[in-house]
Amino acid sequence: MPHPSTVDILADLIALDTTSCRSNLALIEYVEGYLARYGVVGRRVADASGEKANLYCTIGPGDASGVMLSGHTDTVPVTGQRWRFDPFTLSAEGEHLYGRGTADMKGFLAAVLAAVPAMVGADLAVPIHLAFSHDEEVGCLGVRSLIDDLAQYPQRPAACIVGEPTSMRIATAHKGKLGLRVCLSGKACHSGMAPEGVNAIHAAARIIDWVERTATRKAADGPFDPRFAIAHTTLQVGTIEGGTALNIVPQDCRLDLEIRTVPADDVEALVAELEAVADSLSAEMRGAHPESSIRFERLSEYPGLSLDDDHALIEFILQLLDEPARERIGYGTEGGLFQRELGIPTVVCGPGSMAQGHQPDEFVTRDQLTRCDRFLTRLIGRLESPDMHRRRARGSLLTDAPD
Repeated sequence: MPHPSTVDILADLIALDTTSCRSNLALIEYVEGYLARYGVVGRRVADASGEKANLYCTIGPGDASGVMLSGHTDTVPVTGQRWRFDPFTLSAEGEHLYGRGTADMKGFLAAVLAAVPAMVGADLAVPIHLAFSHDEEVGCLGVRSLIDDLAQYPQRPAACIVGEPTSMRIATAHKGKLGLRVCLSGKACHSGMAPEGVNAIHAAARIIDWVERTATRKAADGPFDPRFAIAHTTLQVGTIEGGTALNIVPQDCRLDLEIRTVPADDVEALVAELEAVADSLSAEMRGAHPESSIRFERLSEYPGLSLDDDHALIEFILQLLDEPARERIGYGTEGGLFQRELGIPTVVCGPGSMAQGHQPDEFVTRDQLTRCDRFLTRLIGRLESPDMHRRRARGSLLTDAPD
């Protein structure tokens, strides 16, 4: 019986609605059943609710570190988007394959699964690990329990490829992100007696002013990394909510802001600077009303990814690609967590473009999937090559976990 193709598997994956607000267990069960056909057993790492899970498995020798292929199973919502196609049915139009998650990032997952028969049949010198996570789209939350699980094992992967869409070019870095919610509480009163109240929206404007001034400072003074399209750290306020009526001094206001840092910048130093501004402002508010307050809530957070330009993993991956180009990307991935928490050198490389991700009529092209198929075939061939067997004997690249 012929093995299913990448497109066949992609159609199955698209049919499973794994929007982040839903369970991903149907997809995990599908992958487990598929792997079982080839004698591969995965290990689930479930979340506290039992409604979502990560999946991890190893193909090849279990006494070496090897390469991890990583991807998330969840997708963003289609709510409010106008699609020409059913987002949960793979639809073809010429070179384009449409459906939610085709680019971000079920196309990569499908290509990896289609390559499993070749992985199983290969004489691998070092293993290939598959890591499928949940809840990446809501702040890289799900993979953290998988990372905790991997931290307990002596044989961690020596390298990781996160298959987010990069048009099959290697990305060696991305910015880190911190999402903060600022909740301000003042004192309400009739607007005709405004000086007797504490206006929470006016106080929030002072926070927003700091965000804007700091963003301007970063654009002017850096630090800069010219390999990013926007070469400096950025800050912005995304939402603000406060007040009940025009004739009431608003007691409460809430704003959400984000900070996206280049690798050379220190997000915690910026948070400390903001907290100092808030402490001064809060003291001023309490002078007028003792129960006034400002509090912070961290909404989401992931570290940046940065691999030295001369790292051996980059050259290794470049040799396997049709297009030997490297870049730095503006969106975040789970790669920064693998690198920071486990010390695993990580790059990002996958089919499709993020220009199509999160959009109505999201698509990946057949050519991009074919490029990914070729990349995985070359990777398998390289990991079973005599040279890799010699490398393993010497304990060099892709054989031993990093310190």
